[in-house]
Amino acid sequence: MAFVEIENVRKVFRVGHAEIVALDEASLSFEEGAFVSLLGPSGCGKTTLLKIVSGLLDRTAGTVRVGGTEVTGPYSDYGFVFQQPALMPWRNVRDNVLFPMEILGRRDAEAERRAGELLALTGLASFAGVRPHQLSGGMQQRVSLCRALIHKPKLLLMDEPFGALDEFTRLEMNDLLLRIRDETKASVLFVTHSISEAIYLSDKVVVFSRRPARVKEEILISTDGPRSQEFRFTSQFTEAERRASEALGLLHGEEH
Repeated sequence: MAFVEIENVRKVFRVGHAEIVALDEASLSFEEGAFVSLLGPSGCGKTTLLKIVSGLLDRTAGTVRVGGTEVTGPYSDYGFVFQQPALMPWRNVRDNVLFPMEILGRRDAEAERRAGELLALTGLASFAGVRPHQLSGGMQQRVSLCRALIHKPKLLLMDEPFGALDEFTRLEMNDLLLRIRDETKASVLFVTHSISEAIYLSDKVVVFSRRPARVKEEILISTDGPRSQEFRFTSQFTEAERRASEALGLLHGEEH
């Protein structure tokens, strides 16, 4: 049985007397431990779907199940990484990471140990006592990632988390995320506008049409052993880029 099941999800926003259809009959599923990227034009409904999966946003129609349980509202077994780190400036790095555990009433010795492990894994151990404004953008997003993982969620939802970073830092963060996924075994649903990023990170890339979003194509990506930057220069990578570009209507002036 699939870990995440999204079946015929439709979302309609009402703005005054008008109706805007953001998602229309969107369906996809994936197994536990998979890394799945949602790729599509700006404003096509990718973030909307991410919020529906988290239970933060109601759907108009359709079904969403996580771990066999239908999503009917917010639940605790996921971590969310937003486009901006959204760290609390008055708290140091460790206290920002541990904030979810305080909300859950579980800031104990085990939580402190877990925070230390995550900070070490992300190269932030020596920055545990500093404030967010003392960190670079990439380091702040690492803190945000640690915070999302502190309670050991089975599902990690990520909304263009590296979009504001420079290209070099973004590539570093891609590799870090893959290492963290291997360490934590979390399933990942990742929103991006970058074709190359989606292909590099994912087991499956789901390409959406323009709004109202429908699934245009699912591209399976498989490699032998750990993924590295060399993968970007393989024929498999190039072919996946071509398929994604074609589905997005970027080749031959096509409209999708």
